[in-house]
Amino acid sequence: MIDAFVEYIAVEKKYSPRTVSAYADALNEFAVFVGEDLSRESVTRLTEDQVRDWVLYLVEVKHNAPRSVKQKLAALHTFFKFLLRQGVVGKDITRRVQPPKVDKPLPVFFKRDEMVAATAYDDQADDAVSLRDCLIIEMLFQTGMRRAEMVGLQDSDVDTGQKQVRIFGKRRKERIVPIGDKLCDLIERYREARGETNGTFFVRWKKDGTCVPLTVQSLYKVVTDRMGEVSTLKKHSPHVLRHTFATAMLNNGADIRTIQMLLGHASLAATQVYTHTTLDQVMKTYQMAHPRARKQHTNNQ
Repeated sequence: MIDAFVEYIAVEKKYSPRTVSAYADALNEFAVFVGEDLSRESVTRLTEDQVRDWVLYLVEVKHNAPRSVKQKLAALHTFFKFLLRQGVVGKDITRRVQPPKVDKPLPVFFKRDEMVAATAYDDQADDAVSLRDCLIIEMLFQTGMRRAEMVGLQDSDVDTGQKQVRIFGKRRKERIVPIGDKLCDLIERYREARGETNGTFFVRWKKDGTCVPLTVQSLYKVVTDRMGEVSTLKKHSPHVLRHTFATAMLNNGADIRTIQMLLGHASLAATQVYTHTTLDQVMKTYQMAHPRARKQHTNNQ
């Protein structure tokens, strides 16, 4: 049943190859633990206690991190939902099993002066590679898109006339994100310097001069190199620029539902983490700025 499930989430549900691989590994790991092959016959013999024992084994014996255990349990839960749909089992034995609590760190983001420094030379860029690299930073900051979404952009997705970008997110869910005049200008300059492609928006150039689609790894290097020059953060990834976009929107008055839509979050809970980031920043600013909030120092004569 594992093979049928893997095909289902890859083809019908359109999960990413990385998620498909992780789910398959988790199910095979569970199969080894319970000593079953997870065939149509054997899955009907599995119990809720076996699932609980597996979770305890992952935590106490294998010392898996809570986040890893949660992901593996999610794979097993999705597997049993599939089995229910197929009529193989009569109940989901994973439904009441709780994963270990995961402490969710607050997202980090680049400061305003760091973004100013990172984009200070955009106007001076005049060759295709420089324009592309400037555009990558500016587009991530203005749209909050994921790196995989960016490398998947097609020329037809980027419309400077309507000042918008069409983005295909997880499971090919489509959303439209507006863009500003500066970004539109940079896009047109990049297109002119880049020339025609086979439809791919972002490209890289091989040694023989031919262009091929930009890879996730190449995009990651562009961002980490540029942001590493201007920021003291330990992380300089494209995802930090996504956090920076969301935080800037929230700090400047955007409502949480709009930010959810722009980020392509399926759940509002995923977006609400930014409200905690903003509140934390507000508290720090208050502590620094308000005279009654600062610690009072007295001199003992």
